[in-house]
Parts: sequence; C-alpha cells; structure tokens
Amino acid sequence: MKLRSNKDNLQVLYEDNHIIIVNKRAGDIVQGDKTGDKPLSEVVKSYIKEKYNKPGNVYLGVVHRLDRPTTGIVMFAKTSKALPRLNKLFSEKKATKTYWALVKNKPKKANDTLIHWLKKNPKNNKSTAYIKETSDSKKAILHYKTLKALDNYYLLEISLETGRHHQIRVQLSSIGCPIKGDLKYGFDRSNKDGSISLHARQLEFTHPVKNEAIKVIAPLPNDPVWDACL
Repeated sequence: MKLRSNKDNLQVLYEDNHIIIVNKRAGDIVQGDKTGDKPLSEVVKSYIKEKYNKPGNVYLGVVHRLDRPTTGIVMFAKTSKALPRLNKLFSEKKATKTYWALVKNKPKKANDTLIHWLKKNPKNNKSTAYIKETSDSKKAILHYKTLKALDNYYLLEISLETGRHHQIRVQLSSIGCPIKGDLKYGFDRSNKDGSISLHARQLEFTHPVKNEAIKVIAPLPNDPVWDACL
C-alpha cells in the first residue's frame, strides 16, 4: 500500500516566506491528474493554511514535478514573486538536483554519461530510448556514478543535464540497469509499497530573494535496502 502525505505527516525539509520544500512519499502525485487523488500541492496548501491560520485561499506555485512512484525533494513557491524566479533557476539549470537509484544489475562502467534520444508515447505513458535521433525524439543526457555495491543491488547517484519524461528510468533501463520496483521499465517485480527505488536526494540552489546558497537533503524512505545505503 502506498503511503501518502497529508497535512499532519508532511515532511517539510525547508520553509521560509517564499519557498517550501518537502520530501515526497511514493503515493503522492505532485499535481492533480485523472485519478482525482488529492495532489501534494493541495496537501501543502492545507498544511500552510493550518500552520499560519490563513483565511481564504493559499497561494502555491508548482516549480517542478516527480513521477508518482518516485520519492524525494519537491519544491513549491509560496508567493507569486518567487514562482517565476524559481522557474528561471530551473530553466537556466542553476538549481542542481541529485538523485539516488537502486538497480539490480551492475553497470558495465562504474561512472558514465548516457546520451539517448527519447520518444514519449502518451497512450501508455512510457518513453523509449534510441541511440540515434529519430522523429519527435528529444535528446536526453544524464551522468551517473556508482556509490555503493549492496548485497543484491547497486546504489547509483545521478545528475541530469536534461529533464525528459521518465528520463532516469528509461535511460538506466536501456543500459540493462532497470530501477528496483520499476515494472514499466523492465524490473522483474514491484516494491511492496508500489514505489520505485528512485529518490530525489539533494537540491542545491541560490535563494531567488535572499540570494543565499541553500542545500537540502531528503531522508531516504523507510526501507531496509535504502537503510543499507547509508
């Protein structure tokens, strides 16, 4: 069963007048979708409304998203002043996101840069990776390094140069290293909680209003395999 966030169990990693950063659980959707489930954005609004006893509607801007089965750092803007500045940070790649992933198979190279052309199929919400450019494909670049060999898995640290649909999932799968629990991209069995073992671990950026360097690290999900990574 996927554990989802609510206003009482929300894991807030950083908060000030302009920004709130939370640790997303595997069952959370960042924005509303066809499931009709309450999105994380609405949960955060409820949290802010209650914490600060705010009357009326609470402003919250979605800066970036994570796939539903993925865990880790999600940032929201608390003011309309902060949102365009945060959007600019991400579009200009001035915010550095680092991901951790658990894979079953050992990558052929301990560290590498992967370059593919990805094509999204909206019908099955899945992307396919190609070695060469093909029609309607988008270039995808990621860098990974192996941090640790566990008993049955390998812990990889990933940084992205591009932000494509399911990019980390499909690119790692294409080198024979599907992410633990990710049935969609070739792993052989699901995780009990419906998650995939991909975690947005760290975010570094310069605060758009205060101009200070901020570094946020998201605690790992409560799971024996993740525990072994530390």
